[in-house]
Amino acid sequence: MSTTTIRLEEDLKARIAAAAERQGKTAHAFIVDAIAQTVEQSELDDEFQRVAEERWAKVRATGKSIPFDEARAYIEARAQGQRPARPSARKLTG
Repeated sequence: MSTTTIRLEEDLKARIAAAAERQGKTAHAFIVDAIAQTVEQSELDDEFQRVAEERWAKVRATGKSIPFDEARAYIEARAQGQRPARPSARKLTG
């Protein structure tokens, strides 16, 4: 394990200490957890962006998409436990 030094404003350092105490952690553990959560969120954001770009490329290549109102109705029906037919993609217009 390596060591990294960070400089913190006194106010932030005090807030970290208080938050860590509320959670029953040391300030060090609190900071490590915060960094790990931030890195994980960044990785999830990157993956989301990658998938979105991949799907957008597919839409651009095929010209096909599902209209928002149909997609929304499908998702809402699924959320209510129904088993609606999946909407089919078709060429974009406009």
